[in-house]
Amino acid sequence: MPPSHQYSHSQSLPRHSILPASTTAGPSSSMGSSSMSMAKTRQYANLHNQLAQLNANLRDTENLLRMTAVQAEDMRFLGGYVGALFMGSAKVLGEEGVKGNSGDEVKREG
Repeated sequence: MPPSHQYSHSQSLPRHSILPASTTAGPSSSMGSSSMSMAKTRQYANLHNQLAQLNANLRDTENLLRMTAVQAEDMRFLGGYVGALFMGSAKVLGEEGVKGNSGDEVKREG
């Protein structure tokens, strides 16, 4: 089974806040952190949707590659089959062609 491309909590590194460090906790700082939290929530939701779409596209690509591999094997078989038909027809038509052409060449020279 191929490796999973999902987020793993065991490999996460500690994240540092991008909020400026403030020593005073006033009403404006709580309002700023709230709007920053909403922006982060929106961005995480957007990233989650993009990751879900990426996973769906990867599954589709994997299925298409699997079907392509099966079709490539079928094309290989058909190539061998058609090659055998060509060789067989060349042998049959080649012998008749040599017999027919040798008589024509003798008539032309004479």
